[in-house]
Amino acid sequence: MEHLGLVGLPDSGHDGVFAALTGHDTGHGAERVLGMVAIPDERLDRLAAMSASKQTVRATFQLAWLPALSTEAGKGLGSRLLGSLRDCDALLLVVRAGAGHDAAAELAALEEELILADLGSVEARLAKQRRAAKGDASLAAELAALEQAEAVLSDGVPLYRSSVARAERGRLDPVFLLTNKPALVVVNVDVDQLDDAAALAAPFGADALGVCVELEGDPDVIGVDGEERARLHADLGVSESVVPRLARQALHLLGRWTFLTTGEKESRAWTFRAGATAPECAGVIHSDLQRGFIRAEVIDWESLLAIGSWARAKELGKLRVEGKDYVVADGDVLEIRFNV
Repeated sequence: MEHLGLVGLPDSGHDGVFAALTGHDTGHGAERVLGMVAIPDERLDRLAAMSASKQTVRATFQLAWLPALSTEAGKGLGSRLLGSLRDCDALLLVVRAGAGHDAAAELAALEEELILADLGSVEARLAKQRRAAKGDASLAAELAALEQAEAVLSDGVPLYRSSVARAERGRLDPVFLLTNKPALVVVNVDVDQLDDAAALAAPFGADALGVCVELEGDPDVIGVDGEERARLHADLGVSESVVPRLARQALHLLGRWTFLTTGEKESRAWTFRAGATAPECAGVIHSDLQRGFIRAEVIDWESLLAIGSWARAKELGKLRVEGKDYVVADGDVLEIRFNV
């Protein structure tokens, strides 16, 4: 199960982001809270309607909320809490824009906590590996990567924004560094900043998103879906919810894409590692399908909807037959043929 960590400073609104994505309140506790994010997917909904599916199953990932990190009483206070996010695959960093808030300064403060936590881990690992390297020359490459990471972090730069090569960063995986993970910045904007949300998020990267947590995390909104949710958003002055896009970008941040299956019994979205082959995707459904993989019948979701049914697409010869080397694309609709 993919695992995303959610962090922010006090009053950043990261608890509202958790509520908007999972549909549940954090309870504002002192320990991390885990929730499941079901990813809204128009492609899946339309395929389910086309197939008159009895069940629709969305793709999911796990979201871990961390209590707000406070830096007022001194540096490094978040290190203990941040340690509970070592098992996360990526991070969502929530900062606040609007009156009385400097989003860039909040991100700098948040990243300082991440950097301090990582620096402590790197220094401890360096001390251990330097002793071990005296009798093991194979540790030289890891030592070099650790020393490079120490220098970068000591300069106050998170590894995800450094010039350290991906191959070198890979040598740091055993240390489970927080800033060695992919990160996405979410900018919490005020209601009167909705029209400027994209511009306010732009300085924090092409994938950064502006979200009005006051509206998206409203208790009257988070527990409903579909047309009712759209109506409530309209009542609150939100033309389109950004939550589905945030959920999808979070999934892509995890390096995951989605393939689909559809039929009368069920339409389902399945997540897979970007770049995976057809047999590997078959294994996402069940290990037997990967073990006995023969071929995959494939069509992209838009083409299938335009044709109107899987049976009609097959009749017209529009299903591609792909073998073991086929790299599955995001949005492919698959049917696996196998024999065990």
